[in-house]
Amino acid sequence: MVATRSPSQAKGEELVRDLELPIDPFAIAKGEGIEVVAKRVRGASGMFIRVGDNYVIAYATDIDNVGLQRFSVAHELGHYFLPGHGDHVLDANQVHKSVAQFRSKEPYEIEADQFAVGLLMPTMQFRSALGKMGEGFVAVEELASLCNTSLVATTIRVVTLSPTPMAAVVSGQDEVEYCVMSESFKNLKGLTWLEKRVPLPKRTATYDFVADPSRILRAERAQDTTHLHEWFGTGPDVTLVEEVVGLGRYGKVLTVLSLEDDVDVDELDEDEGLEESWTPRFKR
Repeated sequence: MVATRSPSQAKGEELVRDLELPIDPFAIAKGEGIEVVAKRVRGASGMFIRVGDNYVIAYATDIDNVGLQRFSVAHELGHYFLPGHGDHVLDANQVHKSVAQFRSKEPYEIEADQFAVGLLMPTMQFRSALGKMGEGFVAVEELASLCNTSLVATTIRVVTLSPTPMAAVVSGQDEVEYCVMSESFKNLKGLTWLEKRVPLPKRTATYDFVADPSRILRAERAQDTTHLHEWFGTGPDVTLVEEVVGLGRYGKVLTVLSLEDDVDVDELDEDEGLEESWTPRFKR
C-alpha cells in the first residue's frame, strides 16, 4: 500500500531524503542560520520569529519531553520552509505562536505538523524501520526511541503506515479528542468513524483509566481486550486489543486499538454477514 503524502509532508521528506534516522531538527535549523531557544510561551508549543533578515525558533519551556521539543522545532521549520507561511502567519511584530502536534484546526498549523512528520519520520526510512519492529504499542515505543519523537506523533505515523488494521485515539477528560486509523482499519465493513468530542465508551480500559487523573500524570499503562462495537458502534463482530498509556503533564491519554492476532482480515472483508448495521451506543 502506498501511503498518501500531503505536499507539506513531501517537502519535509525531501529535505532529509539522504539522511538516516534519527533526524535532528536542531541541526537543520542551525544549517539555515536559525537560532533555536527555549522560551516561556503561554498557550502555545513554540514561536516562529523574524528579526530583520534572520529567524528565531523558540520551543516552550514547559515542554519537558524531548520528543515534543523536537516536534515543536520541526513544526516551526515548516513555517520557515513552506511557501507562503512566513508572510501569512507572522503578525505585525513578526512573531507567530504555534500550536503543534495535531491540536489545531488552522490550515497553516496543520501543514506545519505534516511537514514535521515528513521531516522527523520520512516514509522511506520510517517504513524500513517499522518492518523490523514488533507490533502494536511495542512498535510505537521502539520507533519513538529510534526517532526521538513523542509517543503521540510516532503512534500516528505507525498507524498511518501500518498494513494491518490499527487505530489510535487521543482523549482528554471523558471524551475523544481525535482518532487516526490505518487504511485497512478504515476499510472494515460497515465501520462508522469515531468523531471528535464523542464521549469515551464506558465499558473500556480507557474510560476507567481517564477516571483517575493521577494515573495519567504518572504515565501509567493498561491493557485489556475490547469489542469494536464498544468504540465505534458499527463494523465487524471482532475483538480488539486495547493498549492505554497516560501522557504525563500533557494531561491526555493515548489508546492504541488493534485486532487480535488470530483474526483473519480477509475473512472480515469477504463475510457479508458482518455488514449488519449497529446503532452507536455513545451519543450524547
